[in-house]
Amino acid sequence: MGEALRRPTSTDVSNPRLYQDDTWRPLFAQLRCDDPVHYCEASAYGPYWSVTRYDDIFAVELDHQNYSSASELGGIQVADQPKGQERPSFIRMDPPGHTAQRRTVAPIVAPSNLANFDALIRKRTSAVLDALPRNETFDWAERVSVDLTNMMLATLFDFPSEDRAKLTWWSDVAIANIDSPDAVVHSEAERTAELIKMGEAFRKLWDARVDAPPTFDLISMLAHSPATRNLDAREFIGTIGLLIVGGNDTTRNSMSAGLMALCENPEQFELLRGRPELIPNLVSETIRYHTPVLHMRRTARNDVELAGRQIKKGDKVVMWYISGNRDEDKIDRADEFIIDRAKPRQHLAFGAGIHRCVGDRLAEQQLRILWEEVLARDLRFQLMGPPQRLYSNFIRGIRSLPVRIVN
Repeated sequence: MGEALRRPTSTDVSNPRLYQDDTWRPLFAQLRCDDPVHYCEASAYGPYWSVTRYDDIFAVELDHQNYSSASELGGIQVADQPKGQERPSFIRMDPPGHTAQRRTVAPIVAPSNLANFDALIRKRTSAVLDALPRNETFDWAERVSVDLTNMMLATLFDFPSEDRAKLTWWSDVAIANIDSPDAVVHSEAERTAELIKMGEAFRKLWDARVDAPPTFDLISMLAHSPATRNLDAREFIGTIGLLIVGGNDTTRNSMSAGLMALCENPEQFELLRGRPELIPNLVSETIRYHTPVLHMRRTARNDVELAGRQIKKGDKVVMWYISGNRDEDKIDRADEFIIDRAKPRQHLAFGAGIHRCVGDRLAEQQLRILWEEVLARDLRFQLMGPPQRLYSNFIRGIRSLPVRIVN
């Protein structure tokens, strides 16, 4: 049965051009309707299964006995990590190793600590918004989204603020598709060389903190935890890279996507102005509607059946969050941007289960404060051109968003 379903006439949704050109919707709509667990026999990344419906994605997320995130089996992207250049981290681990390392960093985003961040985030957000030009086109992604997120990252790591642009750079290096003409790196060797520089910079911070009393920052937490204090070189780079990307890409791209969605749906912007209590809903709806992480991949540990399909041990299983978040059988009017939904947090953009994004509440907090401060200033915006989107099948990135403040 399983072999019969592996048809050569398959749909490949792994092409990064689909997301850079924003042409992915009809392909996923067809898969959800006709073949929701779909086998793609040939792609640039080899054969893989596409899981496209909300409930099926959720089932895979929760079943880490059958579906592995392990680096040695290929990791978490449809593209395998190059052999010999793997960068393990707890997102690329299964329990029990995953559990111990995740627990090491989780306290920094515990609710009590998020409350401590509130005033700092608000002060920075206010300063960034007040410095924006009026009646003049500027790049929202650069001036707001990037600046606010790398300031927060620097705080989490206790990284030198004057060098915080390096954090954005290393995040871009870590997730870059090397086949893109405008990629920040153009080979795995070049990527590795840049990430080694990142590791060297963070190793200096580590060495300064490992023998000092513990402090409440990510480097000190990692250096003092039995689960992470003895990371080898590649795992050290992988873990730092994970924390940088995780603390950067969801938030910065959602900051840009939220403004874009509100400008493209002006009735929703007016609703927000009249009902500012909807800001938390807006944040969740933005994250669902945009879906900053397009997919996560697992590798089948065993032969397993999913939605009537026979998946073989060793197969790639790709959960397309971008599709699950548009599943009309689960989310009413899923292709529409609606900030007063009854269940705004019903989305897959943060994942689920043991690998749910550890910093989800911090991301929501930063976005909430941004929109509170925008409304406090009654800022009104006009899009001045299309966004420049990232060439990637993993991160739904917005590299540039030209806008103008018109009041």
